[in-house]
Amino acid sequence: MFTQTHSFQFLVLFFKQFKKSNADSHSFVLEGERNNTIEINSNDGTLYTTGPLDWINKREYKLQVKTLDSAGKLLEGPFSVTIFVDDINDNRPQFNQSEYFGKVREQSRPGIPFLTVYATDDDDPSTPNAQLVYKIVQQIPNTENVLFFQINNNTGKISTTINGTVHLKADEKIEYELLLSVSDLGEKAFSSNAKVFITVTENLWKAPEPVNLVENSTLPHPHYITQVRWNDDSVIYELHQRERYPRFPFVIDQHGNINVTEPLDREERHEYIFFAVAKNNLGNPVARALQIVVNVADINDNPPMCPLTLSVFEVQENEDVGSTIGMFVATDNDEPGSRNSLIHYKLLEQWPKLPKENMFVINEYDGNIQLISGGLNIQDNNEYRLKVNVSDEGKPVLSNVCWILINVIDINDHIPFFEKSDYGNITLREDIPLNTLVKEIQARDDDQPQTGSSAIEYQIIEGDPNHMFIIETNPVTNRGYIKIAKPLDYESFKVHDLVIRAENPEPLVTGVQYNESSIARLSIIILDVDEKPVFPNPIYQAEVFEDVIIGTKIITIVATDPEGDEIVYSLEENPRQWLRIQENKGEISTVMELDREKENSYQVQVVAKEKNNPKMSSSVNFILYLKDVNDNPPRLAKDYLGDFTVCYPFSEPKSFEFQGTDDDYSPGTAARLSMRHTNFPKKNSYVPVIIQDNGKPALEATVEIPVLVCTCTSKNQCQTEPAGTQGLPSIGMALGILFGVLAVIGIILAAVFISLKKKNKSGQQDSTTAERERMNA
Repeated sequence: MFTQTHSFQFLVLFFKQFKKSNADSHSFVLEGERNNTIEINSNDGTLYTTGPLDWINKREYKLQVKTLDSAGKLLEGPFSVTIFVDDINDNRPQFNQSEYFGKVREQSRPGIPFLTVYATDDDDPSTPNAQLVYKIVQQIPNTENVLFFQINNNTGKISTTINGTVHLKADEKIEYELLLSVSDLGEKAFSSNAKVFITVTENLWKAPEPVNLVENSTLPHPHYITQVRWNDDSVIYELHQRERYPRFPFVIDQHGNINVTEPLDREERHEYIFFAVAKNNLGNPVARALQIVVNVADINDNPPMCPLTLSVFEVQENEDVGSTIGMFVATDNDEPGSRNSLIHYKLLEQWPKLPKENMFVINEYDGNIQLISGGLNIQDNNEYRLKVNVSDEGKPVLSNVCWILINVIDINDHIPFFEKSDYGNITLREDIPLNTLVKEIQARDDDQPQTGSSAIEYQIIEGDPNHMFIIETNPVTNRGYIKIAKPLDYESFKVHDLVIRAENPEPLVTGVQYNESSIARLSIIILDVDEKPVFPNPIYQAEVFEDVIIGTKIITIVATDPEGDEIVYSLEENPRQWLRIQENKGEISTVMELDREKENSYQVQVVAKEKNNPKMSSSVNFILYLKDVNDNPPRLAKDYLGDFTVCYPFSEPKSFEFQGTDDDYSPGTAARLSMRHTNFPKKNSYVPVIIQDNGKPALEATVEIPVLVCTCTSKNQCQTEPAGTQGLPSIGMALGILFGVLAVIGIILAAVFISLKKKNKSGQQDSTTAERERMNA
C-alpha cells in the first residue's frame, strides 16, 4: 500500500489517472471524503471533479482507490490519496463597516492614531491574496489639495498629517469625509471601499493664560495657581524649566494642577517661564509642551535708598540765585514705573540756618537742588548740611532720610596758568603703542585748593582733528599726562602742532576770561615707519555652485600699503589647490573642479607682501562656500548583506525596510520591500531596485537588495551545517562513490582472469613456472 499526495487548483476536471496492475481488475472504486465533488472513472481510473473546489469550505480530501474484479471482489488497494486544495484570489476584501465615525482633537500630533478601520479577506492568509493594503482615495473637503489625514497602509490606523495638525480647527465646524479603499496583494487584486466621517473637536491641551502672583504672599503653600489638561487621563504631567533658575518653586500633580510651593520675590525674579509636558506610560511626550508664564506682581516692600551715606556738592559763594547746585538721585528696588518706585524728595532741615533758614530748595520729583536765596559767605560759613526725606507712593508709603553736604567754595576769579607755555618738539615713531605717555604738562591755579575753582582740566583745542591724543589729569596735583589714544599715521599727519588750554570745571566770575597764560604748545613730529599692507576687511567670503567651470573668477581681494609700495599676492593654506590668485591684481579664480561633498566650505589664507620688502606682509582669511548641485546618484545607505532573512517554510509574506542616501545635500529616505507571493527558492536572491533623487535634473541608480531565503532554527536564524560536516559528501554522493569503487575492482579482476586464460591456451610451462603462475593468479 502507498500514499499519493497531490495539490490541485480550482475547477480542474481531470487531474490523475490510475493504472491497473492486475489483468483481472475489472473496475475502479473511489472511497473517502468525496463531498460529491470528486469522482473516479470506473473503467480507466481517471480522477475528476464534478464541480468547483472551494478552499474556504474544504482544504483537503482524504481518499482511497481500489480495483474490483467482475464479481465485485477486491483485487488491488485500497491506495490512499490526499488532495490539497490551493487557494486562488477569488474573494474581495471587506471592511467590517461600510461607514466609520471618528473624532480628532485639533492640533493633535501627526502620526498619532485616533481611529482604526478593519477589513478581512477569506482567501488563504499565508498568501498575498489575503494580505491587505489600505489607502485614502479622497478627502472631502480638499479645496487646497492638501491631505489633513493619513492611514497606515498595513494596520488601517488613521492619524493627522503635519498639515492637519496646523490647519484643523474645531471652531470651523467642518465634518471631513474620507473615501478609503482596501485591496489585496494578489496578481489580480480585488478591492472594496468604505467611508470615514471625522469631526474635529476642541483640543483641551492649551496653554493657560499668564498667571499673576503677588510677591511675598501670606497664603498657605503649596498654593494652586493654574491647570493644564490633556484630552484624557492616560498621561503623566511634568514641569520643565526653560532656563535654570536658582530655585524653581512650582510643582504639578497627576490632574495637571500647578501649584507654587513658596512665596515669591519680585526683586529676585519678576517673571517665570516654564513648560508643562504630558507623557505616556513609556515616557514619550504625546503633544508639544505648553508654555506657562507666571508674572510676579510687585508690592511696596522696598523703601527708597540714599545714593551715599553723605552726598557732597559744591557752590561758589557768589552763585546766582536759581543756579543748580546738583542732582540728588535716590533709588527704589520696587517695580520700575510703578507707584511703588515713584520717589518724592522733601527738604526737612538745613543746618546752619544762616544767613537764612531756607537757602536751598529740592525738586519734589527729580531731586534737583537749587540756590533759592543769596548771601553765601565763605568766611561766615563754608558748608551746609541738608536733611532730605525720600518717600514712594506705595501702599503703605515707605520712606528714608538722606543727608547732603554742600561746600561753599571761593569764587573762581583766577584762571589756570602754565609754568611754561612752550614744551618744544617731540619725535615719535608712527608705530608707537597706544596709551604710551608722550609728555607731562603742569598748570597752576590760585583759587581755593581742592575745589572746582582750582581743579584743572586740559583740552587740546588745535592740532589734533582726529583725536589721536588724550590728556589725563591727576586730581590732587593737577598735573597733565599726554598719551596716545589712536594709532599714529605718518601718511596722514607728519606733524601735530598741539595747542593746549587749561580750564576750571567751575565757571569763571563775570569779567574774568581765559587768556594766553592758560595756553601751552607742543609739536609732535611723526617718523615714517615701513608698515605692512592693510586689508580693508577682517575676513572675506563668497559663494558659488560646485560645478563652476575651471578658471571662474570668484572674488578680488586687494590690500593697500601705507607707503604706497607695490604689493604682490599669494595663497597659503590651500590644501586641495582648488584656487589660485593673480599675483598683481588679487583676483581669485578656480584651477580645479570643486566638490561640495568633499568640502562644503573651503578656506584659504590670502597673503599680501611688499614687492621690495617681502618681510612686510599681512594676511586675511577667505572662505568659499559651495552650493550643491545634483551630481551624485542615490545609493543604498549600507550593503544590507545578511540583514534581510526569510525563514522557510513561509508563515506569511514578509517586508523589509531599507534606506537610501545621497552624497548631495538632500537627506536620505527609506522604502519598504514586500513579498507579493511565497514561491521563493531557498537561496540568496538579489532584488534590483531603482532609486531616484529629487534633484534637477533627477539622478537615479539601480541597486540590488540581498534577501536570503533559508531553513531557520527556532531562533529565526539560518540553519547551518554542524561543525566539521561542511566538506562531507551526502548519502547520494557516498553511494555513487561506493558503486564506482566496486566497478573499478570488477574491471581489474576481469582483466586478471582473461590474462590467465590466454596463458593456459598457449601451453604449459615447467611445473615450477606453472605452479608459480597459479600462485600468482
